[in-house]
Amino acid sequence: MNKKILGAILPGNSTVELREFEIPKPGHGQVLVKTKASTICGSDIRCIYRAHVGKGPEGYQPGMIAGHEPCGIIKEVGEGLKRFKKGDRVIVYHISGCGVCYDCRRGYYISCKSPYRAAYGWQRNGGMAPYMLCDEKDLIALPDELTYEDGALVACGFGTCYEALVKMGVSGNDRVLVTGLGPVGLATLMLAKAMGCDMTIGTDINEDRLRLAKELGLADYVFNSADAAACEAEIMKVTNNLGCERAIDCSANNSARAMAIRCTREWGKMAMVGEGGDVTFNPSPDIMHGQKTIYGSWVTSLWRMEELVEHLVRWGIHPDRLITHRFELKDVDKAYALMASGNCGKVAVIYPD
Repeated sequence: MNKKILGAILPGNSTVELREFEIPKPGHGQVLVKTKASTICGSDIRCIYRAHVGKGPEGYQPGMIAGHEPCGIIKEVGEGLKRFKKGDRVIVYHISGCGVCYDCRRGYYISCKSPYRAAYGWQRNGGMAPYMLCDEKDLIALPDELTYEDGALVACGFGTCYEALVKMGVSGNDRVLVTGLGPVGLATLMLAKAMGCDMTIGTDINEDRLRLAKELGLADYVFNSADAAACEAEIMKVTNNLGCERAIDCSANNSARAMAIRCTREWGKMAMVGEGGDVTFNPSPDIMHGQKTIYGSWVTSLWRMEELVEHLVRWGIHPDRLITHRFELKDVDKAYALMASGNCGKVAVIYPD
């Protein structure tokens, strides 16, 4: 095996650099994963690619290999493994928590507050390279029925929206509104359909994303939300002026979030998963008088991600349907530029054999 590899780093000025790295050697409880697919998340664009905006444990460490949505196959193993072995196909949960704090013991490495917490692609090397070093405790088995690209999408986006959908108890009784149809919003529509919801409605200001939601059969109705009042009227019209039993905002946009709250039916539930931004609403008419519940939901847990992977197989659905563009590592700069433009679905960097 060549001992040198190229990995992509993000300087924070809307560029990508390929640098040479040593192939790491797995230590106790660790594995070397041969990357097969690594997808780009909106947080990569917002918090690293354009500028390094995170602080402390949420800050990107300059020089780290990017990519926190990787999937691949174990090529080398260290001592002390308890579950996985060489040749296993795996998804990498993108936060490596300390493993012993309250949140980690619940499986929510994302909420670990220990100084030992490190995110792949942020504080430790991630999936934008042919090989990556992982802790066994951060791995989830990828079934043969799912592609490596399916697994890469599970690693963050699908896990995030699945967590929110489960928190709200989405079922066949519900009409589901999704505001913001980036990759997480599209994933939300796909999973809501799989969970049996009665109707799906998607909103965005990007016509390409609205068209994609319809072409993929994910949304029964799509509305442009550039004019929030007109969009809200359309949503209420198709729901017989009742609103949707469940709503999820994936946009982080003030206007879209407020609209999602208002378009949630009385006694309904609404969740926010879009990162950043703010929201302004009037508590009495918008939530209190309608007896509505608002959830905050941040990524998901290890056990729930394992559950999601099992359900994807049982439901016969493939997250990789949301990938509109694929690039090899040599063209990773084009991949990030396209994702930053917003004129796409999910963007993947793939590693052919």
